Amino acid sequence: MKKQYYLNHSKIDIYFKQSVSDFVVTEIPLYEFSNSGEHLILKIRKKDLTTWDMLNDISAFVGCRSRDIGYAGLKDKNAMTIQYISIHRKYEEKLSIFTHDKIKILDTTYHNNKIKMGHLKGNKFFIRLKRVQNIHKIKIESALEQISNSGMANYFGFQRFGINGDNYLKGKEIVEGKLKEKNKKLKQIYINAYQSYLFNNWLSKRIEISKLIDSFSSKELSAKLNLSVDTIDRLKKQTHPFKILQGDIMHHYPYGKIFYVTKLEEEVEKFLQRDRVPTGLLCGKKVKLAIEDALEIEQDYNAPMNEHGARRFAWIFPTDISSNFKEEKNWFELNFTLPKGSYATELIAELIH
Repeated sequence: MKKQYYLNHSKIDIYFKQSVSDFVVTEIPLYEFSNSGEHLILKIRKKDLTTWDMLNDISAFVGCRSRDIGYAGLKDKNAMTIQYISIHRKYEEKLSIFTHDKIKILDTTYHNNKIKMGHLKGNKFFIRLKRVQNIHKIKIESALEQISNSGMANYFGFQRFGINGDNYLKGKEIVEGKLKEKNKKLKQIYINAYQSYLFNNWLSKRIEISKLIDSFSSKELSAKLNLSVDTIDRLKKQTHPFKILQGDIMHHYPYGKIFYVTKLEEEVEKFLQRDRVPTGLLCGKKVKLAIEDALEIEQDYNAPMNEHGARRFAWIFPTDISSNFKEEKNWFELNFTLPKGSYATELIAELIH
């Protein structure tokens, strides 16, 4: 799929490739560790390994099952990543002599509970872009300022869709009963990829609609969007690049509950204040669907399936953004923080198109 991005600049022709020196991820734990309890907490730095590879290597060394090790999130393979894992403290002595050319234990503490998937606030990123000329620098800084002010679309990154980018096709076939997958982990990956694919397509459509609303008259758009002229006039008054529709499901940001948009102008103002954001559908059972105008679009991206559904932030606000341009090397270096489940590669994609 070709994603719609909300920034309107042309493609910026620079060099970016994930590597241990140019892409660094540091996990932000959800809570402070108690420094007591039966679980040993390890602060791990890894490179050129998936999180699963790291867990397999550590579990093989100490003699436990990889599923006995707790972790909060999966981290990129082609990067230097720092994350926290938990393991029973009975393995502490063995781990004191653990050595690995791609894994280093940076620190240890203790906690009462095993770390579980999702137990993180977000991730800090350092990214280096190369072959950046002065003219590129100016465009990137302008785009970065707009992202700092308005946020960015919360697309799933390419990592979600497998090496060839086609895992969602297998997920679609599984959901439609055309493909059987005995491996439960693979089956879950394929179905999640299909859910993510539909979400990305929905989000791209909503950004396209938002850009049309900013670019054409209400009368021109009314029939095309199947919305009244009065409705489009109201949408045109929204200054944010992502237009909220009547019936959207909002989420208090970054934590809280979901709820329907009823008083549109009030929710638009709270969105501008970063107090709440619109959500998109990860289709499945037992999930709230949008209503009214928002449902008209969402229903085209809702595939019936037995998998549990969810709502996902459609929009996020990166924080702690800073940059440094090294003119002698033509390097543009970025630091920023994203909430959990969001992709740094999508921020780069929005920057350079």
